[in-house]
Formats: sequence, structure tokens, C-alpha cells
Amino acid sequence: MMEAQRFLTIDDLLTWPGDERVELIDGEIVQRPMSRFEHGQAQTALIGQAFPLVMQRQPGGWWIVPEISVRYNEHHCPSHDLAGWRKERLPERPSGVMTLLPDWVCEILSPGHERKDTVTHFLRLQRAGVPFYWIVSPEDRALIAYALDDGGYRAVFTAEGPDETSAKVRIPPFEAIEIDLGLLFGDLE
Repeated sequence: MMEAQRFLTIDDLLTWPGDERVELIDGEIVQRPMSRFEHGQAQTALIGQAFPLVMQRQPGGWWIVPEISVRYNEHHCPSHDLAGWRKERLPERPSGVMTLLPDWVCEILSPGHERKDTVTHFLRLQRAGVPFYWIVSPEDRALIAYALDDGGYRAVFTAEGPDETSAKVRIPPFEAIEIDLGLLFGDLE
């Protein structure tokens, strides 16, 4: 007789031994990929360009943080590359593992872990009702921004390749600022 697999919980995640970077995905502890320079560059560029929104008080301000754990339910607590909450919904600085649904999540693809971000997170965040989901691929110089529309994600912005990713653009939900895609993809000249 085959033994049923026990779904791990947030308590298991919080007491996980060792120093490895892990997250809880659908009841399973999963090791996060090792960060690479391209990943960190994209993350830093987005945080830096969104900084005016972070510094802004209500209305229009955001809490935007990297590597944040968000508890969607007892068996699902991923660590998002970037996540943001509108200060209108979350006026006081939060702490600890987040339990409030983010207004925006951005995942930066890592080789070998693309499925988690393009399928698992995509479907989970769509079902949870996260209003905006971005996927950034540094290797492909691509960004796809999705907005929740009638219960499903709809692409509201796409850019791929050197011709499209050197522009300054306004992408929902951050229409208040221009995002320099060249800087996002490491063009520092």
C-alpha cells in the first residue's frame, strides 16, 4: 500500500533546517535557484526605478520589496523576486511573512526554473486574484506584464529583443513613472 504524501505547511517552512533558500510551493519545500548577476541586475533596476513610488506617501505610494515571502494559504508560501502593495491598502509598514495579497508581483526567470514562474505562479496568482503579474527574462531581454481582467490574466505590455527593450515606457500598474527597459536589461551606457 502506498503512503499518502503529506502536504507541508507554513509551520514546516518556518522551521526548515539549514541555510538554503527555500519556499513552500503547493505543499512542498522547494529550493530557490542560486541568484545570478542578470537576475540581480534586473531586480535592482526595477527597485531603483520604482523608488519614487516607494518614497511617495498616500495616495499613489507603494511598498515594493525583493525576496518577500507571501502566504497564500497553509500550503503555499512562495518567495517572490519582487512584490508590491499599494499604500492605500496597506498604510502602515508591514513586517514578517506577508498574508495580505500583493497588488503586483514580478518574477525574474532563472534557468531551469522557468516553469515555476510561467505556469505555477501564473496560475496560482491568477486564481488568488493578484491584480498585476510581470515576468522578466533577462536572457531573452523580454518583459510581459499581465493584468487581471474578469478573473484571467491578459497581457497589457510586452517587449522582447534589443529593438523593443531600449525604450522608456509606462507599464501598468506603474503608469506614474517611466521604466527604462535598457537599464532593466543591463544597458548601462
